[in-house]
Amino acid sequence: MYKKVLIIEDDREIRKLLADYLEAKGFEISEAGDGRTALIAMKDTVYDLILMDMMLPYNSGTELISALRGAKKDSAKAHTPVIVISAKSSLDTRIETLHLGADDYITKPFDLDEVYVRIEALLRRSSGGAYTREAGEEKLSACGLTFDQQNNEVSYKQEVLKLTAKERGLLLIFLKNPGKTFTKANLYESVWGEEYLYEDNTINVHMSNLRNKLKAVSGRELIETVWGIGYKLAQGDEG
Repeated sequence: MYKKVLIIEDDREIRKLLADYLEAKGFEISEAGDGRTALIAMKDTVYDLILMDMMLPYNSGTELISALRGAKKDSAKAHTPVIVISAKSSLDTRIETLHLGADDYITKPFDLDEVYVRIEALLRRSSGGAYTREAGEEKLSACGLTFDQQNNEVSYKQEVLKLTAKERGLLLIFLKNPGKTFTKANLYESVWGEEYLYEDNTINVHMSNLRNKLKAVSGRELIETVWGIGYKLAQGDEG
């Protein structure tokens, strides 16, 4: 079955370049040249992944990500993986975009092969494909959390949580290994599939977002900091 990818880019040449390349790789491609068209497309269709620029006519990338992550009735849309491709390369901009809910960030000019690898990696992780799902382990539970691997859905005491693909990937590691402490390098290399670089702040941003979302629904830290080492899942159930 073809994976549906929406490309949101106002530069027609860049949009066509991406569309032609990804179609040749077997993806089903839809295109939007501005934010207004993108909003309509996002409303009408559930995509497997969205590739977007941030500087767009009518509605910005910031507005699009906020609308996507704010979807209430359709959890599948709220969980759609998003890769931003932008000419803005500053660390602050990248961090802010990840805070908004983007799953990955690629700077222009970009390499098409790198875009493809990032897409494939994100699709694997968003579908749980990076992990082996064993019989009888479709659902993992701890601390009031339940990870339904079959539907790729996380809930806290039956309240469905809106997590990005990377956040779900991180949480799955903790739920599969309760009581184990993970370093930032462990987590980054497991979820991103790349070598961890000490100066890269990506893991900090995603861990902060995940922990804040979990604390907002539970009222406590469900993922604890082990000073000087890393992180581990809190012990015991929510009282």
